[in-house]
Amino acid sequence: METGTVAELVTQARAALRRAIDPDGPDDPEDRDDWHVYASVLWRAAADGAALPLGLELIGSADPIARETGCDLLRDASSQHEAGRAGTAAALVALARREAEDRVLRSLARAIGTTRDPRAVPVLVALAGHPEAEVREEVARSFAEVVTGLPDGPDIHTLIGLTRDPDPHVRDWATFTLGVQAEVDGPAIRAALLERTADEHAGTRAEAIHALARRHDPRAVPLLAGLIGHPEGAHALTFSATRLTDVPEPLPALQEYEPGDDWVTDAVNACNPVRRARLDAWAWELVSTLHRIRPDLDAAVSMERFGWGRCLGVDAAFGPSGYDVEALLVRADGSPARAAELVAADLPGTLPGAPPGRRPE
Repeated sequence: METGTVAELVTQARAALRRAIDPDGPDDPEDRDDWHVYASVLWRAAADGAALPLGLELIGSADPIARETGCDLLRDASSQHEAGRAGTAAALVALARREAEDRVLRSLARAIGTTRDPRAVPVLVALAGHPEAEVREEVARSFAEVVTGLPDGPDIHTLIGLTRDPDPHVRDWATFTLGVQAEVDGPAIRAALLERTADEHAGTRAEAIHALARRHDPRAVPLLAGLIGHPEGAHALTFSATRLTDVPEPLPALQEYEPGDDWVTDAVNACNPVRRARLDAWAWELVSTLHRIRPDLDAAVSMERFGWGRCLGVDAAFGPSGYDVEALLVRADGSPARAAELVAADLPGTLPGAPPGRRPE
């Protein structure tokens, strides 16, 4: 794709955007194809490296439509070209200092997150106080790409504040980003999530309950049972979150559902204390057998901090590898000894001359 073609595509996108936001158009602009044309054409243009300098040029325009298009072009370019992210972040930081148009600021918030640059955090923190809910919603979404991982970081403090936003869509996205996208934990985070479990907005309330469950917080258990017992609350995410509780209390509500659905079956299995104890015993036997027949693998079983399930980690000759314990046992027809043999056969040994007890190739 040549530079001229990129410029032509961007010109088409700008025209589509103008039509989409035309106040004399239909009452619901989303019913028009122009939004789809704008997004798809701009994505095609961003695939070429020439999109970056063009996007930087557009955000310097006096025309707010051009600046909005420039931000969206830079967002798509950042998604497709890692090399240009640092320059894009610097340009968007500079634009944030002088921009006053709400639509442009919304696109800027969306774009700066895709750079995954730490300089985006103070920009998003500042925009979190914008009077327009649509801008604040984009801020809540964009933090997911640049979260610091620090429980007391400015991004987490800002997200906690946004979970109390007067707009329900902002609260919903902030709760999802804080509770699910940002794998961070701490008393203030849990307190904010617990507060949202009483939110009048059903989506926000469900996200908060799921987020507490991901942190294995026991206060999520009765709340999940309530969701399971409600037709609108019982969906895949709820059953998935129930797997994380690791307690039998949700079983009565789960058993009201017809067997056969994978989500329900997995949740029932996860909450069954007998099955959990059996799986722990299998995992122990699997690791013990591997340590005996392949000590070079240094096998160990772990669980994700914000997930469910047991993972077998091994240190193989060509790098670390991992297995889902349950899937491995299914493959081995439920025999831990057979599962250990399968892992040993899957992974190469070390080179000749390795320390004693290690199998040569």
